[in-house]
Amino acid sequence: MPVRTERFPKKWRDNFPAVTFLLVCLVVWQIAVDFFQVPLWLFPSPAAIAKAFWHTRALIWAHALTTILETTAGFMLAIILSLAAGVVMVLSPLAKRLFYPLLIVSQTIPLIAVAPLLILWLGYGLLPKIVTVILVCFFPVTVSLIEGLELSDGDLLNLLKSMGATPWQILYMIRWPNALPSFFAGLKIAATYSVMGAVIGEWLGASSGLGVYLTRSSHSFRTDQVFAAIFAITVLSLGYFLLIAGLRRLALPWLNTGQK
Repeated sequence: MPVRTERFPKKWRDNFPAVTFLLVCLVVWQIAVDFFQVPLWLFPSPAAIAKAFWHTRALIWAHALTTILETTAGFMLAIILSLAAGVVMVLSPLAKRLFYPLLIVSQTIPLIAVAPLLILWLGYGLLPKIVTVILVCFFPVTVSLIEGLELSDGDLLNLLKSMGATPWQILYMIRWPNALPSFFAGLKIAATYSVMGAVIGEWLGASSGLGVYLTRSSHSFRTDQVFAAIFAITVLSLGYFLLIAGLRRLALPWLNTGQK
């Protein structure tokens, strides 16, 4: 118990500057909008955004359920594909020489240019949005995993090889445990981008989702509802990030000692 009572004050102290700065920004924002009497359609105040969010909370939640489904499905599939691609490219140097450059080049293609093609090829259902999320999440997870798998001690790898260990045994006993910190780092990055990928897909063609709600609010000049949708998207992204952070703490408890 004494240890736990020491942890919480430190966490509060670590987060206090950021929370204080955010509150100050909101107060200044509110005062500036009221003082200069900025029109609601141009730049709403935090109070107006909170009011719009509360009054449309049921509608926002209905749209958020679609976005959550698309994001979760795409994120999980991206993890599975990243695990397969990362392991193959680490175990096979030829596969890495073939596909790793293509993986890097793929990031030079704007997602907003690919998403319309997905709508054209796959229709207006959930599938193109899920594929968009996969495209967003696949790169950071795969690259982080490959770098983590290749960070293993060369002397230890040579020792296991001299003892007759197979590549799969080396992967299971040495490479994978060493790769977990990098793997979770990639998951954190992908988690923050996953909701954005779903929203981009919804912008281009969908009947529900936070991207649809945001677009309709923008076309109606309901800027307060646009900010409410942005707030909902931010909360969802933060939720996925915190989920990955929690899983990391459970999977790698020995790395949390220096962070408390």
